[in-house]
Order: sequence, then structure tokens, then C-alpha cells
Amino acid sequence: MQYTVLGSTGLVVSRLGFGALTFSGGNTSLPSVYKVGAKLADELVGRALDTGVNFFDTADVYADGESEALLGAALKPHREKVVITTKVGNRGSRELLHAGLSKRHILWSVDQSLKRLGTDWIDFYVAHREDPYTPLEETLDAFDAVVRAGKVRYLGFSNWSAWTAAAALEIQKANGLARFTHGQMYYSLLGRDVERDVLPMMRRYGLGLTVWSPLAYGFLSGAYTRADLAKPDNRFSNFDMLRFDHDKGFALLELMRGIAQQHGSSVARVAIAWVLARPGVDSVLIGATKLDQLDDNLGAVDLRLSAQDLATLDAASAITPIYPSSDWTVPDARTARSLARP
Repeated sequence: MQYTVLGSTGLVVSRLGFGALTFSGGNTSLPSVYKVGAKLADELVGRALDTGVNFFDTADVYADGESEALLGAALKPHREKVVITTKVGNRGSRELLHAGLSKRHILWSVDQSLKRLGTDWIDFYVAHREDPYTPLEETLDAFDAVVRAGKVRYLGFSNWSAWTAAAALEIQKANGLARFTHGQMYYSLLGRDVERDVLPMMRRYGLGLTVWSPLAYGFLSGAYTRADLAKPDNRFSNFDMLRFDHDKGFALLELMRGIAQQHGSSVARVAIAWVLARPGVDSVLIGATKLDQLDDNLGAVDLRLSAQDLATLDAASAITPIYPSSDWTVPDARTARSLARP
């Protein structure tokens, strides 16, 4: 395993982290996702620990809190040597007040998460989403309060726009509040939007980046065919939240299979290794519903893609520059004339 300090902290984390999204104590609200019960959860966590993983991630809404409970139970004998992240902000129940980033909800939610995790503190407490209804100042004041109370060590955000995160950091700095140390964002060969604004913002503020879904919700494992996507029990037919271009995805997979074959590797390892090699990425969260699947994904840390491999994948997955951005340039007069010719 490889290790790094996460963002602007001095805390050492494994470059591959384990995500417990699939853990469930019986919740069937997302049957294509919530598949891992207590016994398998213990086995998966044990395997991750054996390979040197010390960074574990969950959220209060995963299986309505059951993920936190199962992860906490599996990690209880190892609490002193692991880093635990959980998140707050998404709706956890039908109760009107059980959502968002209001001070009331954050102060209530952190205590609920601590109980389910069976721990006295949370290493990283992450805002799971933006809340358009709560003043940013209120949210940041509540986060500062849970740090000062000793319930949380570090703060982060997930799925926030660059401008919102930057505004928050300026408010925290100006008011002496506990600051965000990293962001947790979606990043994959099929989802490189963070490169436009989020990554430059993170460099400016010295933030770390942890990545969720490096396999684009499992698509880049190479396990799916076009026919699979139409099956009713498939996660892409009932919970396709990333909404990428499937045709582009299948074309990219063919390219990745060639690279994987050259390295005697799997397509999934290639996808994860590419993310690990991206500038600014501290740790990549991987999840699994089977031990062999976890073993394969963990092997990505040892895969060294060549400069040519990386260049090929970069070109095949490149995103179109948007205006305005640092990637968008005004063509000179000569280029403009040549572009205008029929």
C-alpha cells in the first residue's frame, strides 16, 4: 500500500480507501446497491485492513444509517489505527427536518453518526451536498462547533461547486472557523469535469482530493454489455445517477482492454490506476460486494501505467474546454481565418 497526508492536514491515509456504500443491515431501498450484510462486511473490511488500507468512508444516508453501523462494528477492534469519514446533508428519512446543512440538522446528525459508528470521534466529517436553503455562514458555524466539541477532527465537502467551496474557505479564514481540508468528488475516465474549476480551486487553497466512483459506478470494471444496461435489476436501469455517454463508455472500454492485456491486468485496475496517477489526487475510494472484486481493485495500487498509456487514456477521455476557463483560448487572426475557410 502507498500512503500520503490528506490535503492540508498531517494525517496519513492510504492512497486506496474503502467505501462502505454497499453495506446494509437489511435495507432494500436500493437493492442493486445495498447488497453487503454483516458477515461479508466484516470480511471485506478485514481484507482491506490486511492489505494496508487505513481510510474508510461511509455516510449517514447509506442504507438509512445501516452502513455506518456495520462499518463501525467491523472497525471497532481497530479504531486506534484507522481513519473514518462520514457525511451529512442528504435526506436520511421522511422526517421534514432530517436533511440539509442547517445548524440543527448538523448538530443532531453528528451525534447519530457517532452512535451508529460506535466511536467517540469522527476523523473527517463531510458536507455531502450543497444546501441552497441554508446560509453558508450557518453551515460553517455548525461545522466549527462540532470540531470544537471534539466530536470531529477535520472537515471536508463533497459534490460542491468550486465557487461555493472557495466562498466557504474565505468565510472560515476570515472568521477563525475550522477549515475544510479536502474535497471528496466524483472523478473517472468518464467523468473529468472536476478538472475545469474544482481542481484549480483546490490547488489554490491547498486542499486534498479524495475520489469516489473511479469506476463510474462500476461501468469501467468492464463487466457490463449493452444488453446488460436494459435489464431491470441492473443498477444503470434504476439508479443511473452519473448519466454518462454509454457509447463513449463502451468505446473507451475497448481501448482499456488493450492496455490491460499488455499489463496482465484487469480493466478495473487500469481505470483506478489512471485516477491515482492524476495530479492532485490523494486517495481513491473503492467499494466491493465480493472479496475477489476487492482484491482486484486493491491491486491497482501496484499497477504502473506507462507515459504512453496515460497519454492514450487522456486523449480518449478528454473533455471539451468551456468558456470561460484557463483551457479556452482565443485563436490568433491567422488561425481564425483558416478556421473560417470552407
